[in-house]
Amino acid sequence: MQKHWTILALIFLSCAVCTAKQPVVAHNMVSTFSIVARDPATGQMGIAVASRYFSVGSVVPWAEAEVGAVATQADVNVGYGPKALTLLRQGLTAQQVADRLLAEDTFPGKDGRQFAIVDSKGNVVTYTAPNATNWAGGQKGATWAAQGNILTGPQVPEAMGKAFEAIQGELAEKLFAALKAGDAAGGDKRGHQSASMLIVCKQCGRNTNNDRYLYINADDTADPFTELRRLLDTALAYNYGDNAYKLLEAKKISEARQAAESAVRYSPNNADSHLDLGFLDYIAGDKSSALKEFLTSKKLDGNFRRQWDAEISYEKLFSPILEDKEFLKQLFADGH
Repeated sequence: MQKHWTILALIFLSCAVCTAKQPVVAHNMVSTFSIVARDPATGQMGIAVASRYFSVGSVVPWAEAEVGAVATQADVNVGYGPKALTLLRQGLTAQQVADRLLAEDTFPGKDGRQFAIVDSKGNVVTYTAPNATNWAGGQKGATWAAQGNILTGPQVPEAMGKAFEAIQGELAEKLFAALKAGDAAGGDKRGHQSASMLIVCKQCGRNTNNDRYLYINADDTADPFTELRRLLDTALAYNYGDNAYKLLEAKKISEARQAAESAVRYSPNNADSHLDLGFLDYIAGDKSSALKEFLTSKKLDGNFRRQWDAEISYEKLFSPILEDKEFLKQLFADGH
């Protein structure tokens, strides 16, 4: 009997030692690096963020068109996001909102918070509390703020700011370049898991009455940057395609064609993008380019003829092509 209890005691001690060696994980801590920015030329505002954390896009980024953009992270109080937007909507500046958020925060962990705010007037704030997990800090420029915690060092936000300012083009590309640069500089020292991007602007989203230009999330993957890039290409292709039709309806043929060209650039293997550009090339008077785009679409889509007929049936501006017998002969030389 004594031997039996001795064995049990040894087993208990062994399990206690094993348990003591296990790390304690702070599940409410969003350790991440992010950039919040505004494009003065377009009015777009947005956030890009990456973390060794599941679905960081469901926690960190908040934005409202013509109001502001917010990233809330570290020992995160998620309520900072919607509250900051409410205060910005009331006319407070980014700094005034930051002061209010901290003064009125009654939840535990305030000394570990980190956040950034960009308002519609161009004001920028980045804040890191003294007990945010090292390395933690941020930098800001005229239109952006980059910050992070549990990073390899200050080179991360530094690299993000330099990349953001160096890249030409739309806000989405600048944000992605900044995020990639932060990762290349060391990023979250725990590794990779998720990334997100949110961009807003008034009535610039797809379809009607939509202020969300894009919202993409790579929630759980060993390589969130590759997945975010894929999603960004897809999102921008659809955005440009949608904009092409809006411009076509406004009879802005040249601008519609440029938008369709951008859609093809972002989705070179999308048959519909080539089909749309083909029609816009044709009504712009460029038949050779139209034929090239149609044939590319045809190669990519086994149901090309059905899609082609549906497009003409939907958009009457394309119907003149039906009278161009020579063009149709070249396009459907194979009989389908």
